[in-house]
Amino acid sequence: MTDDPGSDRSACCDGCGTPYDPADPSAALAWARQCDTDGTVTRLCPMCVRAHARDIETRLPAQWWTP
Repeated sequence: MTDDPGSDRSACCDGCGTPYDPADPSAALAWARQCDTDGTVTRLCPMCVRAHARDIETRLPAQWWTP
């Protein structure tokens, strides 16, 4: 998968599994992408970003806030 969730039609949220909707051009701006120190890339939909904003901003490891 590429860095932009909008560039891959099969992209989905790593938090809840919500699929990315390529028909919504503003969706790419609302999704979040994080690279951990081990190279793991995590993508989150807008709802998961809002739900975990504090965890993300404090740089907690993804294991803390993703299933």
